[in-house]
Amino acid sequence: MFKDFKHSMMTEFDMTDLGKMSYFLGLEVIQRSEGIYITQRKYAQELLGRFNMDQCNPVHNPIVPGFKLTKDEDGVEVDSTMYKQIVGNLMYLTATRPDMMYVISLISRFMERPTELHLKAAKRVLRYLKGTVNFGLVYKKGGEEEFYGYTDSDYAGDQDDRKSTSGYIFMLSAGAVSWSSKKQPVVTLSTTEAEFIAAASCACQAVWLRRILQQLNYEPHKSTTIYCDNSSTIKLSKNPVMHRRSKHIDVRFHFLRELTRDEIVELVQCSSQEQVADIMTKPLKLDVFQKLRGLLGIHSLMHIN
Repeated sequence: MFKDFKHSMMTEFDMTDLGKMSYFLGLEVIQRSEGIYITQRKYAQELLGRFNMDQCNPVHNPIVPGFKLTKDEDGVEVDSTMYKQIVGNLMYLTATRPDMMYVISLISRFMERPTELHLKAAKRVLRYLKGTVNFGLVYKKGGEEEFYGYTDSDYAGDQDDRKSTSGYIFMLSAGAVSWSSKKQPVVTLSTTEAEFIAAASCACQAVWLRRILQQLNYEPHKSTTIYCDNSSTIKLSKNPVMHRRSKHIDVRFHFLRELTRDEIVELVQCSSQEQVADIMTKPLKLDVFQKLRGLLGIHSLMHIN
């Protein structure tokens, strides 16, 4: 398949086959017999130097557990241009660092009027990056070939408008292949609603990823399993009798019911301790954060060597 593609491209365009990819647009790819390692360490080092954080003291997590970031209307304003540059550069880093996805999504909400509180939170992310420059995603050869996902939400986590945060992660070959951390568009009235909306977004992504995998000759033999730690959400996705209790949830979120009925996706109960998507929705304790980071397939290059 790949040989035919390269041949057709070389026939159509003036190009040369340089062999296996090793570096492209800031992404370093190390391909070995045991698997593939993807990192942005060179880009991360340049990022730290650009904002004079290359000599800072590193920290073990990108955000303090339990920390809540607000608009801070009475705070001292900082240079919004510099703040936007920091956030923009960090956003590109999430291509290989899903462990930083939540906090970068969080600080990006305050680019209109950043204060010293927001800048301090952004600099902590850079300090965490300083200690994890060599970290990246590992995809093991011969690893678990099952394609599955996790979905979670932080109910009313935003202190300003009380909207919840949705998060999902999809895994393949012992590594994360797709992830998201995003504030929900509506205010929910219960944890079930917040989890249901997050699960619906996750299911839509699952449908798109299934189509992409089919184009790559990977045909899922069964419905895609999505792990959720809220039993009420699972019941709501399967039981149409509960519709009267949930009419106020936007109709488009009930698309999840159709996917469950057609066996395209399957919501499965998991414990909160095994919910990998927690890292996408809230600040975690250090031991929990490091555990989930490892489950995402994020490791240091020294560990791989």
